Amino acid sequence: MAKNPRLLPVNPRLFRARVVRTERVTPSMHRITVTGDDLHEFGYLGFDHWFRLFMQHPHQDAFRLPELDGTKWWPTFLAIPEETRPHCANYTVAAFRPATAVTQAELDIDFVVHTSADGSLEGRAAIWACSARPGQELAMLDQGCIFDCPDDASEVLVVAEETGLPGVVGIAASLPRDAVGRIIQEVPVAADVRPLDAPAGVTVTWLVRDDVHAVPGAAALEELRRHTPTDERAYAFVVGESTLATEGRRHLHRSGLPKSRITFSGFWKREAKEPVPA
Repeated sequence: MAKNPRLLPVNPRLFRARVVRTERVTPSMHRITVTGDDLHEFGYLGFDHWFRLFMQHPHQDAFRLPELDGTKWWPTFLAIPEETRPHCANYTVAAFRPATAVTQAELDIDFVVHTSADGSLEGRAAIWACSARPGQELAMLDQGCIFDCPDDASEVLVVAEETGLPGVVGIAASLPRDAVGRIIQEVPVAADVRPLDAPAGVTVTWLVRDDVHAVPGAAALEELRRHTPTDERAYAFVVGESTLATEGRRHLHRSGLPKSRITFSGFWKREAKEPVPA
């Protein structure tokens, strides 16, 4: 979780929304664009602004969700009968466009498209996203950011595999233009590489697996282990598969970076292929 209160919404609130359009952005990323009657009130912070996403299960005949405002939403969510309780997952804002005089606010959500050995989709969220149609309902509980770079950071190091890519895109665009450092981003195939709006002083290293049997995050971790922080005032943000996050943090701390200067989050475990609760 974010250490700095300014990164958290004062009173997390639920935004009900509906699908406007969908598109396959890259071979491994499917985008859902949503809008909502009060989405213009979403306080977008940039960086890796994230939220709890609620969506309807295929077996449910309707999208039922009580209001889940505030920080103590989990017991209320669990109180919903299991047969009517929606699926919940954590996602990052891929892009946010404020309302104008003629258009409603829009928010993009990028879903990683995981497939099994036979090519079929895996993961409830990805399956939902790839079959979503305009008008379909969903809801988002605002959670703020976890990227927490100190003002005196000598350099910024950002490391992720594809599940962290939406956050990396936002961080790159939100960094001060005089920031220096490095981004290490791993993706499944070359066509997933995209331009990042990073400051001129931030080097971007793309790593392409190009092997369906390769372990996600392993290439990024190997590259990170070749990197040594400039000094103890550097700041590192390492996210994605659990091993990348935990082993990346261990390497950076052994390299002299204080734990307070490292933000890490393992979104999922490769063995379980399930999200890790935040």
